[in-house]
Order: sequence, then structure tokens, then C-alpha cells
Amino acid sequence: MTRHPTDQERLARLLRARHPAISIVTHEEREARRLVEESARGIGAHLWTWSLIEGVRDGLRPDSRPIDDTTNPAAGFYWLSSQDLPTMMLLFDAGAHAGDPHAMRSLRGLIARAAEIGGHVVLIDPTASLPLVVRDHATPFELSLPDDERIEAIIKDELKSLHRAKPIVVDLRAKTYRMIVKNLRGLAARQIAQVVRDVVAEDRVFDDTDLNDILAEKRRMVSAEGTLEYIQSPASLDDVGGLVHLKAWLAQRENAFDDEAAKFGLKPPRGVLMLGVQGAGKSLCAKAIATAWGRPLLRLDPGSLYDRYVGESEARLRKALDQAELMAPIVLWIDEIEKGFASAASQSTDGGLSQRMFGTLLTWMQDHEEPVFTVATANNIDALPPELLRKGRFDEIFFVDLPGHEAREKIFEIHLRKRHRDPMKFDLPALAEAAEGFSGAEIEQAVISAMHEAFTAHAEPTTESIVACLENSPPLSVTMAEKVAMLRAWAKNRCVPAG
Repeated sequence: MTRHPTDQERLARLLRARHPAISIVTHEEREARRLVEESARGIGAHLWTWSLIEGVRDGLRPDSRPIDDTTNPAAGFYWLSSQDLPTMMLLFDAGAHAGDPHAMRSLRGLIARAAEIGGHVVLIDPTASLPLVVRDHATPFELSLPDDERIEAIIKDELKSLHRAKPIVVDLRAKTYRMIVKNLRGLAARQIAQVVRDVVAEDRVFDDTDLNDILAEKRRMVSAEGTLEYIQSPASLDDVGGLVHLKAWLAQRENAFDDEAAKFGLKPPRGVLMLGVQGAGKSLCAKAIATAWGRPLLRLDPGSLYDRYVGESEARLRKALDQAELMAPIVLWIDEIEKGFASAASQSTDGGLSQRMFGTLLTWMQDHEEPVFTVATANNIDALPPELLRKGRFDEIFFVDLPGHEAREKIFEIHLRKRHRDPMKFDLPALAEAAEGFSGAEIEQAVISAMHEAFTAHAEPTTESIVACLENSPPLSVTMAEKVAMLRAWAKNRCVPAG
């Protein structure tokens, strides 16, 4: 596998090439500062820092006294520009003063001065809020999420720090330690340190029993960020009705990720696109894939990526994709992909943002190296950018139609058993017949409605009561018959039926 350069190596390359300004947009200020300080020491450069609270001070001497009268951004940037040494200057939250013309004029002058004397201005901001005239002169730099070596260093440093405050017992098998490191992939350094603190806070012990707590904490943190969400998938494919062709396709490729498959000349499958009628089970397909291959399922919500700051949306997407790779092997589910990138299929009304986001996603889908299997679902073919349907983007394009008679029987059986009812006490063939044209989601709702009626009447649901609920709620295939017919006609010679 290709070795990627570390953040320190990437930053050192920019410094050697004399980039006068480098912009780091991140919420991980502590990690970014650590990187800049190490880089300054590495090249033997003096480091000044500036913040609104402290003003200018010696960045490598925590005990140094701040320079007087430099807390004002315009004054602080002007003072730094008056220095003759080829120094590094680290500015915190400069973008917050984008509306101050004096501050921005001083910042532009500081960057110009750095270019003259071979210095470097490094800007650390939580959002991409710098004005265009500054961003045009600043090289963007993205922090990578910690690799295994860095994760181990964070764990050891945190345990040592906690142990100095109050003794901690560490009793881990080597195998468990490797699993802990693996499960902490995809988190920022700050989050990793917090997870370690959380699991030892009560008992002051770090041992094999903490593995499950670490995994639970990771799921909570990843889901809290809003871009990636852990999804619970069925324990068995027996819990998934129909989808016989998809199940067969998955069974054929179950071992395609092994070394033996590579020796045979096969490349691991990279993803599938699921088109279909709304409610027909595309989401269930994503869960079925995760279940069949025994992989965690993470859902990417494209709508959560968009931000009002220029450049922030693309950064969020790249971070989410980086997280997915670090958590590999996983199944990455991009739900309703057409909604997140709708403007990429037509004349853009968002300044080209959708096209840029979509281009980033397509490039990643083709080039990523880690075992991330992408499942994209879509309801509206008209909103899909044509590039997405081009051969080679996905291993296969499946069409998820309304379930057939046999699949409907199975779906009724699953939902009745899920609600603690014996399916054998119901006429499953009659229910399947009555539910012709219904999606799996609509069948589930009919069962739920019959359960509510039975509960209110202090009775038990019956075949007849479920049929009555079906008859009282016409399916989507009736209310949107034209659209369903058009979708089926389009998919006929373009997609593989999932069921």
C-alpha cells in the first residue's frame, strides 16, 4: 500500500517551497498548533503567535511575556510585519476580523512582508471565513486524522498524564490493544484523548473490558458530528425479505476482499447504486450488504455537508471521506444522493458548489485505496448527474422494484414476528395477494395500523384486519402510477433487478 506523507512532512514541503501564507481551517486548534510548533523547531525558525486575548508573544516559550499593545489585530499584524527575521507567525482566528478593513489591510501587508523576507504566516481558523483577497494568497492545508502510530502516541501520553495525577492500572492483551487502536481510527486527536479519559475515569483501570466502551464512545462522537452516522443493520439476511438477485451478487463477492482474490486477479468491489421506487427497500439493501459482509454501516447525509462559509462544505466532505477510509473496512451508505448533489445535474444555482462537491466524491470513489464499499441510493433519476451513471463508477446499478408475491409473504412474516406474533396464525398468501403493488414500508405500516386497532379494541390482529388496513390506504404505486411506470421503463435495460 502506498505510504502517504505525514502532516509534518507535508507542511515542511510548503515551508521549504517558501509559501508565504498557509491556511489551516480546523476545529482541532491544539493539534494544529502542535504541528506548527514542531515544524518551527524542525527548521530552526523563530515562532511568533498572535491571538485576540494575548496579542503577540514568543510561540515556543509559554512563559514569555506578551508584546504590549498588540491585542488589536491591526496593531498586532503591523508589529509582526516590522520584524526582519525570516520567522514563522501563527495567527489564531484572523478570519473573525474579516469585517475590519484595518485588520485585513494589515494582514495583507504581513503576508506580503513574509514573502519578501522568506517568512511564513500560518492562519488557524475554525471556519473558512477569510476574505477572498486573503485566501487567494494563502495555501490551504488540511490536517489529517491520526494514523495508528499517532493514535498509540496519544493513548500513551494521555495515560501517563492521568497516571501522574492518580495511579492507573494498565492491563491489556496485545490483541485487545491493537483492536482499541483500530477502533479509534477516524477520530481527531482531541477525541481520542477524551475517549481514554472517559473509560478510565471511574475505575482507574485500562484493560480488555474497556474495548466495548471505546467503540460506543466512538459511535457517539462520530454521529454527533452530523456527517457520518452509525446505522444498526439486521443480524441476519433472513431478516431481509426478497432481494434474491442482490443476495446472490453479494454471496459471489463475499471473499473478493481477500488476498486470494487479488492473487486470482480480482479487484475488491467498490460500490453499487440503488435506484427504485420510494419505500421499496433501498435502505434495506444497504443494511443487507453490511449484514452479508459483516461490516459496520455508516450513513453519509449529503445535506449535512453544506455550510454558508466558502470552502467549508468541501472540507466537510473530505473529512467525512477521510474518516470513512480510516474506519475501513466499512460499508458507506450515501442516502438519496440526488438531493445532496442535485445542482450538479443541471445549471448550477449555487456558484458551482454542487459540481465541486460532486467532483470530489467521484474522484474519491475511483481513487480511494482502503476497503470502503459505497452504496448510493436514489429515488429520482432525473436529478442524477449523468456522470454518476457512467460505467465504471459503480460495480453494478440495481433497480429495487416493488416486492413480488413471494417477497411480500416474507415481509409480512418478518414484521409479524418482529411484533411477537406467530406468522403461521395468519394467511400469508392472502395477505401477499391483498398487498400487490405495496412497498415493503407500506406493508409494515399496514401491520402497525392493524396492531393499533387491535390494541384499542383489546383484541388480536387478524388476517382480515390487516387486509382492511391495506384497502384503506392506497399504495404509492397507485397514487404515483405514472412516475413508477416511467422509473420501471427507464430501468428495464439499464439496471439489474435486486429482487
